[in-house]
Amino acid sequence: MLRDRVSPNISEFFRYLAAHPEAESGLSSLNEISREIGVSVASLREQLEVARALGLVEVRPRTGTRRLAYSFTPAIRQSLGYALALDNDHFHKFSDMRNHIESAYWYEAVEKLTLEDKTELQALLARALEKIRGTPVQVPHEEHRNLHLLIYSRLDNPFVTGILESYWEAYEAVGLNVFAGGYEYLQEVWRYHEQMIESICNNQFEAGYEALVKHTDLLFHRP
Repeated sequence: MLRDRVSPNISEFFRYLAAHPEAESGLSSLNEISREIGVSVASLREQLEVARALGLVEVRPRTGTRRLAYSFTPAIRQSLGYALALDNDHFHKFSDMRNHIESAYWYEAVEKLTLEDKTELQALLARALEKIRGTPVQVPHEEHRNLHLLIYSRLDNPFVTGILESYWEAYEAVGLNVFAGGYEYLQEVWRYHEQMIESICNNQFEAGYEALVKHTDLLFHRP
């Protein structure tokens, strides 16, 4: 099995977590795990901290430690945060990758959306336009983020989801969620979003794809 070939490359504690689904209800004590897998408690504590940083486990004072459902986001968050600390230009490279991923998964993602999803997309769009056209003008960042994540939410692919979620965290970290591009830029961005949502609701996915590609290119030309 593929899992058997990959698992030797991970730590003893990670292998233990993967092999014990009941750990989602709570782990045994470190002393017990130490005896079971033959690793010192000190080493287990180190591996536990790594697992915690990667979002594999949750540690609470009263309820103890339990395994979490797998998410790719925490691992990317740690690595991408470090990359941005080194050089903010890393965001543009990550953003370019994210754009390619959204484009590649567009048709598969929108075909899976439900009627309820489409209704929520329309509601997000309405709230965003209300903010843009209001006085004072507000940047609909929350709506922007939620709209994109909702479009790809039915893929059931934790790796795609992890990259897309991490993108928006980085987007905020480098300050792109503020009103810095000018009102005309903001209007243009949301004209494309309007076209995307309209096409999704009318099952005209190719038109939506064209709007997506044009809209994602705007960020690289943001004033």
